[in-house]
Amino acid sequence: MDGLRQEGFGLLRWPAEAALLRQRLAFLHRHLGAPWPDVSDDALHARVDEWLEPELSRARRRADLGRIDAGQALARLLPWSGGEAARLDELAPERITVPSGSRIRIDYGDAEQPVLAVKLQEMFGLQRTPEIAGVPLLVHLLSPAGRPAAVTADLASFWREGYRNVRAELRGRYPKHPWPEDPAAAEATRHTNARLGR
Repeated sequence: MDGLRQEGFGLLRWPAEAALLRQRLAFLHRHLGAPWPDVSDDALHARVDEWLEPELSRARRRADLGRIDAGQALARLLPWSGGEAARLDELAPERITVPSGSRIRIDYGDAEQPVLAVKLQEMFGLQRTPEIAGVPLLVHLLSPAGRPAAVTADLASFWREGYRNVRAELRGRYPKHPWPEDPAAAEATRHTNARLGR
């Protein structure tokens, strides 16, 4: 416990799923509060015996801490009693299906708003910004090459006002991809014009 306080929870093993679980729980705690647990360092230290036992008692040296899967341990803090834990994937999903049919990973990071980075053409036809637990996603609209073209939390406004400039700038650079004049009414796609024409 002293080692964890001094050096932090980085001493544990944090596979990608474990780090994502912590970010999702932090998001739910921030926006919905109880029963979703506080997973800040201070809160985790205060409840270390609830979520890191029995592994912590068996640890004798630093290497033993490195074998503890933080994600499996964190799952002990999920609100199992009221059945809320079953709603984790509904309230804070790992991925969201966009209009093109692609399932895109959400980046919860440490920001106030989760980020959805998706190619612009895959969002055509969507009128409202997707939300998670009542919070609009911050949509990073990408060029066909996967580079940021625009960022918005208000898709309807972007289609009306910002898209025209993005279209003018990128249409010549990516002529094989669709750039409709009315993206709000267009069909979403992850394909080029040639593939769409088949």
